Amino acid sequence: MLTKQINRWLPLLESLGLPIAALLLAMLIFAAFIAIVGQSPLTVFYLLYVGGFGSAFAWQNSLLRAAPLILTGLAVAIPAQAGMVIIGGEGALALGALAGAVAGIALSGLPPHGVQAGILLAGMLGGGIWIGLSGWLRHYRGVNETISSLLLSYIGIALLNHFVEGPLKDPASLNKPSTRPIGDVNMIGNLPGMEVHYGLLFGVLFALVTWVALRFTTIGFSLRIVGGNPRAAQMAGLRVGWWVVGAAAMGGAAAGMAGAIEVAAVQGAANASVLAGYGYAGILVAFIARQNPLAVIPVAILLGGINAAGGILQRRLDMPDATVLVLQGIAFVVIIASETLSGRLRVWRATPAATGASV
Repeated sequence: MLTKQINRWLPLLESLGLPIAALLLAMLIFAAFIAIVGQSPLTVFYLLYVGGFGSAFAWQNSLLRAAPLILTGLAVAIPAQAGMVIIGGEGALALGALAGAVAGIALSGLPPHGVQAGILLAGMLGGGIWIGLSGWLRHYRGVNETISSLLLSYIGIALLNHFVEGPLKDPASLNKPSTRPIGDVNMIGNLPGMEVHYGLLFGVLFALVTWVALRFTTIGFSLRIVGGNPRAAQMAGLRVGWWVVGAAAMGGAAAGMAGAIEVAAVQGAANASVLAGYGYAGILVAFIARQNPLAVIPVAILLGGINAAGGILQRRLDMPDATVLVLQGIAFVVIIASETLSGRLRVWRATPAATGASV
């Protein structure tokens, strides 16, 4: 029946329509802000496009910035499947970078691929343990995971700064305290024919594997039951605590991998430069993507392009490169507000099947 076909597509239309409408509204608000400061909104939007996607160089710069955003977006999207709102990706990224740097130094005698694998695994372990702690606190102590993950994020950042400026500081790093470098031979290289490191591929693969696992396996089904009704999940025989902590740890592992990749592909050592706000931007990525790991990929690329365009706004219009952060902030507020409309607008409600109506 036609009505049944329409009702089947309504959830998908809502999942696409609400974020798109929210982004359009955010752009209108941002345009008003640009007009108030005396600039042309059309010129600004054109330069955002040119700076992010207007050339091969711009595309590569956008993809480079999107690589960590995919992973920090997953740090929010994966725990959300179990009903958690985790916002501590920046701290997990920081500890992932620190753990990756320590592993790179400790494994320096191994072949490069072995060192690189050790760096990534150590980063995932560091981030996974850190965010997994938020899941443990939520389930076994009743502590709100949003608050605990945010506070743990600050602690993780402080630990990174403490170790790179203290016990693990390389004496040769004077003006920019860092750990000892992992060595050029152990750095992760670029994708063939591109100025984009393999971290982008790792992030895309992580997102694809996560989407397949959540969509087509019992893992995803179990997580949705735990996130929807923990009591029913427990009555069905699921170990709710295990799933909650596991989902949080897997999200933390994604953010930790992002930190390890920043060390192994960009910085060459752990230092304060790895804290570029990717963990916080990942929150916006996940919410725009409606916590869908597959949708995280294009959204991360979009935000990566917006971030990459900050420089061209500064050069062409003498605007602060942080102008793009205003757009991101407006988008985040509007996206959060749009979530309150989910399932409440009449246009998205299922239409009762008409008696005898068929095609």
